[in-house]
Amino acid sequence: MKLSKILFTIFILLGILFQGCTNLDEKVYDKLPVEEFGYTESQLNALIAPIYRTLKNVFPSEFFLLSECSSDMAITPTRKGGDWWDGGQFKELRLHTWTPNTSLVRSSYNNAMSGISTCNEIYAMINERENIKNKEQILAEIRGVRAFWYYMLLDYYGNVPIVTDFKDTSLPSTKSRKEVYEFVLSELNAIKNIVREDVSSASYGKITKGVVYTLLAKMYLNAIVWNPGDGPKWQECIDACDTVISLPYIIEPNFKANFAVHNESSKEIIFPIIFSTADEGNHIHKRTLHYLDPIALNLKIEAWNGISAMPPYVKAYDEEDKRIDWSFLIGPMRDPATGEILITAHSRPLIHTIDIEIKYNVDEDGWGQVEQEEGARCFKWEFESGLSGDMENDFAIFRLADVYLMKAEALARLGIDNDEATRLVNEIRKRAFDDPSKLKTSVTLDDIYQERRFELAWEIHSRQDMIRFGTFLDEIPEWKNADKDDHTLIFPIPQSARDANPNLTQNPGY
Repeated sequence: MKLSKILFTIFILLGILFQGCTNLDEKVYDKLPVEEFGYTESQLNALIAPIYRTLKNVFPSEFFLLSECSSDMAITPTRKGGDWWDGGQFKELRLHTWTPNTSLVRSSYNNAMSGISTCNEIYAMINERENIKNKEQILAEIRGVRAFWYYMLLDYYGNVPIVTDFKDTSLPSTKSRKEVYEFVLSELNAIKNIVREDVSSASYGKITKGVVYTLLAKMYLNAIVWNPGDGPKWQECIDACDTVISLPYIIEPNFKANFAVHNESSKEIIFPIIFSTADEGNHIHKRTLHYLDPIALNLKIEAWNGISAMPPYVKAYDEEDKRIDWSFLIGPMRDPATGEILITAHSRPLIHTIDIEIKYNVDEDGWGQVEQEEGARCFKWEFESGLSGDMENDFAIFRLADVYLMKAEALARLGIDNDEATRLVNEIRKRAFDDPSKLKTSVTLDDIYQERRFELAWEIHSRQDMIRFGTFLDEIPEWKNADKDDHTLIFPIPQSARDANPNLTQNPGY
C-alpha cells in the first residue's frame, strides 16, 4: 500500500473520531503532513482509538444478551402488549432454540469480525510506517484487542476463520476450535512481555500486562472446554492469576466503586470498555428500566422496559448479601412528588417483583406475555441523577474479583491449598456481608461457582461459567426444558456469513 493511500485512510479515521471515546487524549486533525504523523502520543492514540471503540459491541448489546439471556441469569420477556417479542429471538435465547438466522447470533458474529478487521487495518497502517514511536508496543496493543475478539469468537462460536492480513482478499476457511484456541494463546504469549506494564490513568482502557495475563488465565481456565484434547491447564491458570495479582490492582473496599458514574478511578478494574455520553454511551439503564422508572429515579430518559433477572438467580442469594441491593432494582417505584407508587399503563402498581409469571397468549412452547412491571431490574451501574441520555459508566470486561475467583477455582479443581482458595473467596465476601460468620471456613468447587454468580451478575460471565461447570444444559423449571444434546454449547455460524463465504462450515447440530 502506498504511503499516500495510508495517509488518506488515516485522515478518514481521524476525521470520524469522537470526543471522549477512550480517555486517551485524542485530538482530531483535518490536516497532517506525512513527515509529522506518528511522532506524538496523542496522534497515535487517535489512530488506534477505533480498535477500542469496537468493544462497545460487547456490552450492553449483542454479546451481553447472548451470554446472560441464554444462561439462567437474565431474560428479556415479552411484556403485556407485545413489547420485546422482537420476532421471537429472546424466546429462542431462553429456550435454546436459536438458529443460524437468529438476529442476535448474526449481529454478534458480524460485530466481532468487524472488530478484527478494524484491528487488521490499523495494524497494517502502523506496520508499514517507519519512525513511529514505540512501534513494537503499539502493534502488540493492536494484537491484544484482536486476540480479545478471537477469544470471544472462540467462546461463543468455536470454529471460525482466522484472518490477520488486511490486504488478503481471499475467502478464508473455517479453523477448528482447537486451532482458534492455539492462535489466541500464541498471540497472547507473543505480546505479554511487550505491552505496557503500568496500572495508571495513562494505561486505563488499554491493552496492558494485566489485561493479557487475565486473558491468559481465562484461556487456561476454559481449556477443558475449548481445547479438551490437551488436558486441563489449572496450574497455568493459577500462574497467570498470580501475575495479575502481583500488579497494583486492589479489591475496592466499596463494591459500587466499580460501577459508579466515574468508575475510571477504580483500582479493581483491569480492562474497561470506556463509555462517553457524547457517543454511544452505556445504555443498560434504558434496556432494563420500566417506562415510568425514570420518574422515581430522577432520570430524563426514555426507558425500554426490557431485560430482567431470572427469578431463581436472585432467590439464590443469601438474604443478608448486600449484593442483592447493589445489583437488582426490586420493589415499589414511587413518584418523588407525592410518595405514591406509580401506576402503569395497565393500571397496575409499579412494583418490581423477583418473580416473573407468564400469563397471556401462551404458545405451544410455554412462551407468552408477562406483566410490564415484573422482574428484578439491573441496578449494578449507578444511575446519575438527572441523566438525559446514555450513561458514561465504564463496563469492566475484567476486574480483580474475577481473577481471585478464577485462582480459587483452579486451586479447588487441583485439590490443593484450600486455605488460599478460601482466603480469596472471603476477600470477595467480606465486603458483601456485615456478619463475619458469613465468611467461609473452607470452600468447595460449588461454593466458588455460586460466589461467581453472586459477585459477577450482569457482567457477561454466566454462560461461560455454566458451560465450564456443566450446568448450561440443565432444565430450568418453568422456563427451559433440558436439552437433548450439546450442540447449543456454541452458537451457529450465521447463515448470512456462509452465504457470503462458501468456505465457511456450519457448527455441528445446526
